[in-house]
Amino acid sequence: MTIDEVDIFYLSLPQVRDIGDGSQDMALVRVRAGGFTGWGECEASPLPTIAAMVAPPSHSACHGVLDSVLGAEVGSVDDVAVLARTVRERGLDLLQTPHAWSGVEIALWDLLGAAAGAPAWALLGAGEPQPRRPYASQLFGDDPHQTWEKAAAVAASGFTAAKFGWGPYGRGSVAADADQVHAAREGLGPDLDLLVDAGTVFGEDVEAAAKRIPALAEAGVVWLEEPFVAGALSAHAELARRSGPVRLAGGEGASGFHLARQLIDHGGLGYIQVDTGRIGGIGPAAEVARYAAARGVQFVNHTFTSHLALAASLVPYAALPGDLLCEYPVEPSPLARDLTRTHLLPGADGLVRLTDAPGLGVELDLDAVRPYLRQMEIVMDGTVLYRTPELVP
Repeated sequence: MTIDEVDIFYLSLPQVRDIGDGSQDMALVRVRAGGFTGWGECEASPLPTIAAMVAPPSHSACHGVLDSVLGAEVGSVDDVAVLARTVRERGLDLLQTPHAWSGVEIALWDLLGAAAGAPAWALLGAGEPQPRRPYASQLFGDDPHQTWEKAAAVAASGFTAAKFGWGPYGRGSVAADADQVHAAREGLGPDLDLLVDAGTVFGEDVEAAAKRIPALAEAGVVWLEEPFVAGALSAHAELARRSGPVRLAGGEGASGFHLARQLIDHGGLGYIQVDTGRIGGIGPAAEVARYAAARGVQFVNHTFTSHLALAASLVPYAALPGDLLCEYPVEPSPLARDLTRTHLLPGADGLVRLTDAPGLGVELDLDAVRPYLRQMEIVMDGTVLYRTPELVP
């Protein structure tokens, strides 16, 4: 099949707040080939993503993504992997390339599944997708009481694990952070797993992060996520040696397999978290999942947006056995919530499962999100490089 069309849509809430919530806008991707359509989502700011898609070449290693994608032939996921190498080589110096390509790659898996009448996890070779234990993923409250209320609501809703992150954590005193963590524990009760996400707030300051470990350990926190920026391998490794029962988690900032592998090999992580909408799509995320499993590191998806992104993020480790966690956003924006008619809800046993439907198995509700569509165009020397396409199936 020839890739005939690749369209990108900038969707956004009317007002985007300055908080750690990436579900407030999105770059939605539609790919058409051979009479079939696939959908994907980039975990990236929409405007630079669109620019990276349509940018004219600066030189041989700085092509926009569509230069490599349009007109390419794809008939299998192996072809998608070959195309990924082409996109990477021709977009090597355009640093937004992995984010932009991720949405296209995910859409191609969705499209190929539709063409084959098979779910994406079957294209990956998973005999049967394994259920995952969702953790309710949300931001810390502005104060400990708000965090307690959020935690109590999670406990009442039936989740067995919850993560709190960003917000004020790491931006005030050690005591203030301890109050937040203990409020989360009190709200959850003694039996639920508690996870904490620092949102890279400590940069690479090991001492600042280490001062938070006693409170985390006292509250029985399973992991401290993203204490440092993704490339700070020595800082991760040093903190891992000092964190006792609190394991480190990270990897959502990995824009390719190799950075994720470095974190596994040299960062001392107990959990590697990969976002299919950043790392280059389902293929490289699956490569990380296999690599992590071979080295005794648990793979966990990173997802904080829509259920289209959630479905894509569950595919890479669908075949891995065990009681593995999955990130499950419980405070999505109306845009992220309304994008799909299909929602991957926890079952009676509390676990989340992929569907048997073709592709990603997710039906979009384009009518519901059409009011969020931003109209824009990019013009150079009178030539239109991009104009908002029509948002139709």
